[in-house]
Amino acid sequence: MRTIGMIVVMLIGLNAFSQNKNAKAVIEVDGVCNMCKERIEKACIKTKGVKSAVWNVQTQELKLIYDERKTDLQTINQNIANVGHDTKDIKATDEAYNSLHACCLYRDAAVVDDHKTE
Repeated sequence: MRTIGMIVVMLIGLNAFSQNKNAKAVIEVDGVCNMCKERIEKACIKTKGVKSAVWNVQTQELKLIYDERKTDLQTINQNIANVGHDTKDIKATDEAYNSLHACCLYRDAAVVDDHKTE
């Protein structure tokens, strides 16, 4: 009887440390337009384990649903940076940023101002 009790306690402990297959997160991602939206969301969806990625142009918030067993936020942030967009945690390289279309250069104040008037 004691062995069964120990097994039950171990199984409960394992469940406490299991990873969520439908984890949710919100990440701040810099961008200015719908072209940015498409690029950011595509970079996320291409990441194995990401089930949903929706970026809001106005709030610059990316809402994610992902499988923690297959990926993590660090990997997702890096994939976004790889396509030229800064996140709160990882800044895109100059090379990746400079590869963006001219209307997507969110670090340029003039470009940001142009998008505010649209």
